[in-house]
Amino acid sequence: MNTRTTRTTRAGGAGVLLIGCLSACGGLSAPGSAPPQIGIDVPRADSDFWKAYAKYIQQEITEQHLNVLPLTHSNGDEDTFAKNVQSLASRHPKSVVIAPQNTRNSDALLGRLWADNVHAVSVDTEPEHGEVYMVVRTDNRSYGTKACEFLGRQLRGKGKVAELQGSLDSINGYERSEAFGTCMRRGFPGIEVIALPTEWKGDVAAGKLQATLAANPDLNGIYMQAGGVFLQPTLDVLRQKGLLKPAGQPGHLTIVSNDGIPAELDAIRRGEIDATVNQPADLYAKYALFYAQAAAEGRTFQPGPTDHNSTIVQLPNGLEDQVPSALITRDNVDDKSLWANNLDK
Repeated sequence: MNTRTTRTTRAGGAGVLLIGCLSACGGLSAPGSAPPQIGIDVPRADSDFWKAYAKYIQQEITEQHLNVLPLTHSNGDEDTFAKNVQSLASRHPKSVVIAPQNTRNSDALLGRLWADNVHAVSVDTEPEHGEVYMVVRTDNRSYGTKACEFLGRQLRGKGKVAELQGSLDSINGYERSEAFGTCMRRGFPGIEVIALPTEWKGDVAAGKLQATLAANPDLNGIYMQAGGVFLQPTLDVLRQKGLLKPAGQPGHLTIVSNDGIPAELDAIRRGEIDATVNQPADLYAKYALFYAQAAAEGRTFQPGPTDHNSTIVQLPNGLEDQVPSALITRDNVDDKSLWANNLDK
């Protein structure tokens, strides 16, 4: 990979960086010495997406020949996450790969890492306070916009749509929600959006969808912000109510999702859902660890296009590599480049 990198001293904010060597340059470890240590916290294990991410993390550790501390697992619990990161920092790694779930409450934790001279790479979530070395995620607003545009076209600008939102304390949840709502208001004002916050919990989503269907028997579509936690509960509810009609048949509810897990692709093939916006678990793992190693070696980056079809953008508190995502429909569901079609290979 030839992502442009620079070398600079650590200072508050990203600053102006001078172009240095390409990322293919060697690290700063002395010849024959062990590579610098990296800490990794796996944030969740409650969805197929995060299970796939954990698998790719193990794969990338081997392929990138990384020196890592024993992995910790926070299982979506904020207190466990804080303890895990503090425990990793006490081992004095050069960098850590983390994914704060409450992105509005990250300043203290990231501040402690900064004070300990530990670079933080955040994957999937964008901490809103506290310095990060790099965030690796897709443009989550594009998830909401792509879902909106797909539903709007399929419904020809009219009808009712239930939106199964994630946690609005999470930047992913509110960015997807904000983008979806804005797109609908501007592009498809004839579609009524019924927003259903769920805290990323499948049982909450199922209960709220049941109530929404009872009150709105004329519902035309559903937007699921996370197929990994919402897909099966949604299909179960629709099946129980006799509403799981294949695409193309009368009564079919148009459904678009986010994640790109194998179960979503299978549901698209069966005609149970219509589309999903891919969230590349493989690229998240690959580039989170790539940047963690780069941080450990003292390299830094500047905003601009990369050689892996992404764009690094400036944040108020660091940089973000926005890796690409794609809308998956019946037209491209069998594309071999999709991570979910290669998961067991």
